[in-house]
Amino acid sequence: MATNFPDGFTWGTATAAHQIEGGNWNNDWWQWEHTEGSGCAESSGDGCDSWNRWPDDVALCRDLGFDNYRFSIEWSRIEPEEGEWSSAAVAHYRAQCEALLAAGVDPVVTFHHFTTPRWVAAKGGWTEPATADAFAAFCGRVAGELGDVIRRACTINEPNIVSTIGHLAGAFPPGIRDVETRRKVNGVFVDAHRKAVDAIRRAAPGIPVGLTLSMDDYQAVDGGESKRDQIRYRMQDEFLHATEGDDFVGVQTYSRSRIGPNGVLPNEEGVPVLPMGYEFWPDALPACLARAWEVTKGEIPLLVTENGIGTDDDEQRIAYVQSALEGVLRAIADGIDVRGYTYWSLLDNFEWAYGYRPRFGLVSVDRTTFGRTPKPSAHWLGQIAKANAL
Repeated sequence: MATNFPDGFTWGTATAAHQIEGGNWNNDWWQWEHTEGSGCAESSGDGCDSWNRWPDDVALCRDLGFDNYRFSIEWSRIEPEEGEWSSAAVAHYRAQCEALLAAGVDPVVTFHHFTTPRWVAAKGGWTEPATADAFAAFCGRVAGELGDVIRRACTINEPNIVSTIGHLAGAFPPGIRDVETRRKVNGVFVDAHRKAVDAIRRAAPGIPVGLTLSMDDYQAVDGGESKRDQIRYRMQDEFLHATEGDDFVGVQTYSRSRIGPNGVLPNEEGVPVLPMGYEFWPDALPACLARAWEVTKGEIPLLVTENGIGTDDDEQRIAYVQSALEGVLRAIADGIDVRGYTYWSLLDNFEWAYGYRPRFGLVSVDRTTFGRTPKPSAHWLGQIAKANAL
């Protein structure tokens, strides 16, 4: 098998504002972390102190050999109340983008990564159709102010997860458990994505824009095909169909789900299980790339915008990524247009309801001093990035 990736293949790593910046108290997630009974292991607190230490993160990306860094901007900092715009917050993110460019690292900016301003949540959040317009207006204005220093734009990170875990499973804010609400939220997110793409393109023509989607490798077991297709439609297809005309689709995957006639089955005996409870299954990546390519009819280039493993065993991390990257090479050999790979995450950070226990980072972070220490996997993946080859 070929071990070289195509010329121009991009290599990056990723974070999200709420997971690393610290002190994001004005959004629905901070509120949720401090709500009794929400199920959150702990508060995000100071994060990785990246609101102050972002130059360290830029230097890590540069020194490790990545050519792009995917991070999110925090809507609740930039527009803390409806119509109130923080020039200082915009300037903060501009400085970050400029420093990345100076370091030879492309800024890949996500406009919504799980967190929603409290004032939006108070009006109904993503259950309210007007949120799509508020979000598009935010995207357009930010793109107008930062478009010259952004190299790729992701509208919404994993809308299917916000919709499903927040409005069907009740484990993310706003903690709703209702099939119809989830269905409605899916529609609002689709509308928000389409309007955001248009707004960003109007404000900053020429910047590639797309959606990033959480994808499981759904496998039917013992007659579970019909149930699998039903789950897959709500979790994947509904959003993949909404990407028509986009510049890329961001595929984000970690594992598989086995689906029987009555729904999701337990982990298969004999398959290693990771600290977050799901299987060690790197082959999910080529399977999900093939699925995204099929549903979008091969009309939109794909990027792996998240892939990685939460583990305390760094050798296991290397084994997982090695296998996943071999899968990417197979997908490319099969004619799938995959343009880049982004590892999640740069730092050990706040893993939402799980708190700081799962460690996805290439770089460990001291929870007291916030000192950053690259793991062997960071240098290993950086060498692959520099060589553009396994």
